[in-house]
Amino acid sequence: MSTHALNESRVISLRPQAPSPGSGGAAGAPRRPMGGPEPRPPREPLWRDLVGHLLRRERLAQERTLKDVSEAARISMPYLSEVERGRKEASSEVLAAAARALGLDLADLLLLAGDELARRARSRVVRDRTSPTAQYDGFCLAA
Repeated sequence: MSTHALNESRVISLRPQAPSPGSGGAAGAPRRPMGGPEPRPPREPLWRDLVGHLLRRERLAQERTLKDVSEAARISMPYLSEVERGRKEASSEVLAAAARALGLDLADLLLLAGDELARRARSRVVRDRTSPTAQYDGFCLAA
């Protein structure tokens, strides 16, 4: 039987709590609750995040406004903004129109996205190899 009144609720924090002074924890060391999940490795980027980031980066490099590019691509400005922020999974037609408006082919955009994925994978492999607790699993990307 619960010791709480029927109309009371308990709040259980999902975030690890900072160690209280004198609790024996190392200063500044992150603590994991006993039996809690292991920290997850960084997730791979979503395709829509990558492509959106590249579209925005190219637009800003050309010093063009969202309105200008959306009109040239014949895409609504709010939708293009959502694509750039990785909130919408754009169709190949929309990506091709946005790329053309920026003076790129769809192939150029996809190659840039592939290069970015490869760069991130290489940096993840290097980071894993330099980690003192990392185990080498035989997987390697050529630099």
